[in-house]
Amino acid sequence: MDCFLKKDNLRIGVTRIEWKSIIVLPYILFLSSLLFGCCASTKYPNSDHFDGRRFYNPTQVEENGILRILKLLVTINFEEWPEKVQNEKTNLIKTPLNKDQIAITFINHATVLIQSREINILTDPVWSERISPVSWAGTKRVREPGIRIEDLPPIDLVVISHNHYDHLDLETLKTLNRKFSPKFLVPLGDKELLQSEGISDTEEMDWWQTIKIKKKANVTFTPTQHLSARGIFDWNRSLWGSYMIKIESRKVYFGGDAAYSSHYKEIKKRLGSPDISLLPIGAYEPRWFMRLVHMNPSDAIQAHKDLGSKLSIGIHFGTFQQTEEALNAPAEELQKELLEAGLNLSNFKILKEGIAQIY
Repeated sequence: MDCFLKKDNLRIGVTRIEWKSIIVLPYILFLSSLLFGCCASTKYPNSDHFDGRRFYNPTQVEENGILRILKLLVTINFEEWPEKVQNEKTNLIKTPLNKDQIAITFINHATVLIQSREINILTDPVWSERISPVSWAGTKRVREPGIRIEDLPPIDLVVISHNHYDHLDLETLKTLNRKFSPKFLVPLGDKELLQSEGISDTEEMDWWQTIKIKKKANVTFTPTQHLSARGIFDWNRSLWGSYMIKIESRKVYFGGDAAYSSHYKEIKKRLGSPDISLLPIGAYEPRWFMRLVHMNPSDAIQAHKDLGSKLSIGIHFGTFQQTEEALNAPAEELQKELLEAGLNLSNFKILKEGIAQIY
């Protein structure tokens, strides 16, 4: 749910304010939280990632403090993005999948449709026009979702990585709830938000907790290095994370939104290597600031190696202008870094929005 004021719109005689990025608002909210304070929480037991008041990253020694936040506010410089980008024709799965087949459809941003013979899953579903606290202002998509929400197959499960507006989109979640009544999995601290909007079949998860879905699917909530906030008073009051999804004998890892950290090696150590990993590759510039919250393509390649993933697919790019880099920079840099690392390009792919691939 991060926002930023684009300097190009501050001209003499121009009164329009356009919020262009969804990265910086949590830090503005953090500054506010220091001023206003917040009551302690006794809802969850203390752990290596919860201090009794807020969640934190046990892997993160360095912090983006007040001076860095102010520097970012002053110096951020966006590349130009087009107003609209067209998708290619949608290609949905129309025939039943075999027992061990997994179909992956990249819809947009961090929204991916995972299909098997047993279950259909959506990750961080976002169909709204803007990712913002309000519908009339805020960061606007330049690319439509690869699949219309009306054209989705029946959805059994929705997994949410954290509560930022570009990952927890309440209007989309309410639509999915009315249409399919799926089960919703959220990090600790987010259940009450969904239930307040009438989404009752919601379960909170802590890191390394596993839940069984249907007969042959297990979902484990796994760590990431990131942060959370939706308003002034809830800075890191809910958790963030990723998911290892095991369906039959296949494992799909959904990386959510994350900086690079030692978590990837730990996930492999505890849960084994995934067959398919969905790894964020966008929203990473300026690097001096974003490296603590978002991976760049080079980091994502290292995460791919750490996980021992058979196949990785890039997500979290090309839909919302969040940070400084150009629209096509994540995909172009990923290909460049793969070649320089001597890795096979077929092991880390970029999928076209709305075009299903079966593995």
